[in-house]
Amino acid sequence: MKNKEVIIIGAGPGGLASAILLAASGVKVKVIERLPTVGGRTSSIESDGFKFDLGPTFFLYPRVLEEIFAAAGTSLRAEVEMVRLDPQYRIIFGSGGQIDATPDIARMEQQIAAIAPDDAPGFRRFLDENRTKLARMEPCLETPFDGWQDLLNMRLLKMLPMLRPHQSLDTYLGRFFRDPRIRLAFSFQSKYLGMSPFRCPSLFSILSFLEYEYGVFHPIGGCAAVTVAMARVAERLGVEIRTDSPVEEVLFEGRRATGVRTSSGVEKADSIVMNADFARAMKRLVPDRLRRRWTDRKIAGKKFSCSTFMMYLGVDGEFDLPHHSIHISDDYARNLDEIENKHVLSEDPSFYVQNACVTDPTLAPRGKSALYVLAPVTHQHKNVDWSRERERFRAKMLRQIEKAGFTDVEKRIQFERIVTPDDWDSKYEIHQGATFNLAHSLDQMLHLRPHNRFEDVDGVYLVGGGTHPGSGLPVIFESARISSRLLLADLGIEPAVAPAPEIAPPDMELA
Repeated sequence: MKNKEVIIIGAGPGGLASAILLAASGVKVKVIERLPTVGGRTSSIESDGFKFDLGPTFFLYPRVLEEIFAAAGTSLRAEVEMVRLDPQYRIIFGSGGQIDATPDIARMEQQIAAIAPDDAPGFRRFLDENRTKLARMEPCLETPFDGWQDLLNMRLLKMLPMLRPHQSLDTYLGRFFRDPRIRLAFSFQSKYLGMSPFRCPSLFSILSFLEYEYGVFHPIGGCAAVTVAMARVAERLGVEIRTDSPVEEVLFEGRRATGVRTSSGVEKADSIVMNADFARAMKRLVPDRLRRRWTDRKIAGKKFSCSTFMMYLGVDGEFDLPHHSIHISDDYARNLDEIENKHVLSEDPSFYVQNACVTDPTLAPRGKSALYVLAPVTHQHKNVDWSRERERFRAKMLRQIEKAGFTDVEKRIQFERIVTPDDWDSKYEIHQGATFNLAHSLDQMLHLRPHNRFEDVDGVYLVGGGTHPGSGLPVIFESARISSRLLLADLGIEPAVAPAPEIAPPDMELA
């Protein structure tokens, strides 16, 4: 019998994970990517001997990808060299004080006690409660939600008292920490979702828990090295990956997808996996007349995450500073309000700097540094004209990063690239430049998010941050597992069975 054929639109982490899982189960897979390289937002920028991750720089919770690699007969350790960071990052509070976050519980208690002595005992209680919380939440993160009836699952109903879905992350953390700075140290991770901790649902407290329980890792070569390895594993399984080949439209017979059209012609398939930005892909690739729930008008009414202003700086000289530094503005609530509600640029923006060469000298020539600077900003809005604001905000960020110890940078810059929300939109095809996709508010989660088996048409499956479970590399990998299981079941194919993988190898080097 002829193998079933699947086309995956987009070679980002979700698309590559899906390719591995489907190919390992005997499906003929073709990945079609618009850009000249794989990785999507998890690709790299390389020039003059400098190398930067375009997007994600934190690699968390390796278990999910380890299990995906196991399905392909390999392991994460065999494919990518990983370094577990300690300290994981430095948090600098504009209101005073700093914490070098460490997975060593006793040392972390000392870090907390140095600025908020009464809060130190709350750290172990936070870990204990969230360990149980994650164990109970995992079925939700691994299960598709096709409608409100799925919420009535008894296992989910039993979790509600612990999940506190209507409580904000900041309010929830008040049960463990009184000092607002300590609460921010355990809630800034909501930035992975593009959300404020004062609005982000409390169930996402598991994000910071994952860092302390399972580690913050740096893949040698950057996070882009992970997607390069995924592409390599997929090709070993027979997957065809075609880059520099934009998909122009998805083809339909009635309401069923039958293939795609590219500049080189028509490609037929039994099913389509869409790993492109959800809102942009719907508007560009699927006719509005075929969409019922997710029409152009309804997409326009949805809430989207913040965006990011990016600076990739190749700098002469080295910095004796942590791998990751996070600076939280003095008035963080105001900073977030300006991003999410007022849609203006802050005078005192929070920011993040990755100084990865202290861990990974492959990212820059000897004696030089590859600095990655990120400031959360509003997604595209009429209030901000980036053609006018780009240079002013660049100058501001060069002043801001001095607060984290990165001084005297501008005159030493040897390579520079800036990415604004307009660039995310026009160059990387991200709707409104919202780098974290649809916002993760309660009215846009679980069954209220676009479904993994896309509900508006037949034969289309979604992976990536725009579907369930949401944004961030571990959950994007999980979306690939969910969607692949659904697709295989619909084609009548049993998923590949893999041996239990080795998780978080104990001999990973600590830095």
